Amino acid sequence: MSIPFIKLNAIDSTNDYLKQLSKVSTLENFTIVMAEEQTKGKGQMGAKWVSEPGKNLTMSILISDFKLTNHTIFDLNVTVAVSVLKVLQFFKIQQCKIKWPNDIMADSKKLGGILIENTFKTDGNITAVVGIGLNLNQTNFEHLPQATSLKCVTGDNYSTEKIALLIRESLEDNLLQLEQNQASLWDCYHQNLYKINYPSAFEDKTGKQFMGIIKKVSNEGKLEILLEDDSIAHFEIKEIKMLY
Repeated sequence: MSIPFIKLNAIDSTNDYLKQLSKVSTLENFTIVMAEEQTKGKGQMGAKWVSEPGKNLTMSILISDFKLTNHTIFDLNVTVAVSVLKVLQFFKIQQCKIKWPNDIMADSKKLGGILIENTFKTDGNITAVVGIGLNLNQTNFEHLPQATSLKCVTGDNYSTEKIALLIRESLEDNLLQLEQNQASLWDCYHQNLYKINYPSAFEDKTGKQFMGIIKKVSNEGKLEILLEDDSIAHFEIKEIKMLY
């Protein structure tokens, strides 16, 4: 039985559409919703994701009953980010990195982003809707100086559908890998973590700027930073941002 692949011309948000659909229908695990245009795309903490219609990948994947027994929520973030990265590596995209918590970078510019929305079940498992936006064929980023696309990096055009299917396949493989060898996924995540072990500028939520060195991401998803006074600090998502 083939897993559903729902293609839409335009939609407010593929995540919202898939969440609503999963409430009223029994969907196969790894069902994909993909849109040519997303009018209210979402990023982390309500940030907007703006994409030129028809040029980029805008998709959501359903992950049913992710078992939290031996895992943290951030294990899923790691698995999704590594899955996307491995597809990019398959296309030999150079200098791809994962910027904590959920951005995908290429040559120090933002190539894409991931937004995972979880529904917790009474048995302790979660159902996740994984939103992935990747800039593929868009080349005009006039008002987004920190953005890039695969075409900007390589000059080639890419099939949104082909990359969506490869990401789904990669995600299925890596969720199995998570059960068998969790450490290797985390190793891959850390090996490809943007600016790890490199002095970087940050800003906290009060606007204070400081220098630090990313050492790792904890199992709970906190960023561990070595500060200038040699102390170690841990930061939750959105407590700090890295300055470009």
